[in-house]
Amino acid sequence: MLIPQRKSDHLRITLDNDVQSRAENGLDRYQFEHNALPEIGLVQVDLASTFLGVPLAAPLLISSMTGGTEEAAQVNRNLALTAQTCGIAMGIGSQRAMLAHPELASTYQVRRFAPDILLFANIGAVQFNYGLTIDQCRRLVEDIQANALILHFNPLQEALQPEGETNFSTLLPHIEQLAASLQVPVVAKEVGAGISLAAARRLVDAGVAAIDVAGTGGTSWALVEMYRMKHPERQVIAAQFADWGLPTAECIQTIRAAYPDLPLIASGGLRNGIHAAKCIGLGADLVGMSTPFLKPAMQSAENCIKAAQEIIETMRIAAFLIGARSVTQLKSTPALKLRG
Repeated sequence: MLIPQRKSDHLRITLDNDVQSRAENGLDRYQFEHNALPEIGLVQVDLASTFLGVPLAAPLLISSMTGGTEEAAQVNRNLALTAQTCGIAMGIGSQRAMLAHPELASTYQVRRFAPDILLFANIGAVQFNYGLTIDQCRRLVEDIQANALILHFNPLQEALQPEGETNFSTLLPHIEQLAASLQVPVVAKEVGAGISLAAARRLVDAGVAAIDVAGTGGTSWALVEMYRMKHPERQVIAAQFADWGLPTAECIQTIRAAYPDLPLIASGGLRNGIHAAKCIGLGADLVGMSTPFLKPAMQSAENCIKAAQEIIETMRIAAFLIGARSVTQLKSTPALKLRG
């Protein structure tokens, strides 16, 4: 069972090694203009929002991480309980293992823990060139009762993986067919190298309902794969891509400027509520994080819930300090400026 082993390797390497991208997310270039007279009370700040028609208590997404192993099943349980308790969204890790090994489906099935959340299924777009069908995508969504399907794009990771699948040609016709036939929205997501405006245009034209920019600054999958490699010469190549990609802040701004109404998710190197508030301030509708949740979720649901509550409360205070009562007022706020 090579795929489950790879999932276990990814979890272990992420937890035990420094796989932080050597590139920044771009958010430190911005700062909020503090308002000493916000004219509101902190209690009046309400972060409630909706994404793809599903209500959220805060615009926060537990980004796709894992599945396909028994250890991952426990992590996903704790993440789902966190999402349900805090009223936030959750993504499941790639379900490719579930296609190859149907007996692993339970490691992804979290609805019994989180009946009300916005839940994203997940599969790699490149799999269309290796036998993935529309019917299989439909089953992946149905089997976990997801609200939407994340179609992730990871050419850098696949190029470096010893077992990588690198035929990314002619994917757009498959994406168009999927978006036209699937009964839930399709979300296009990178995994840490960002989505350029040119790529976003092609994806929107193909019919995707939302984009997750997933820019640089977070986990570097080049470094994760470097730690998996057994050949030193391949490790040298992988290390050279540790800073490859587009900063999260840049991706948010360029795509939002071109598509004012496109549902947009910001992820990539976000570590706290200030980062989250900045992403909303730059124009994102939803903010995704994984690293702040992974270690707590390995410990307990209670620890994971505390981590989520800390992020949400920090976002609330940041909004209060610029006089924003709501996500709408925080979004694209003129109070977020380039540092002088």
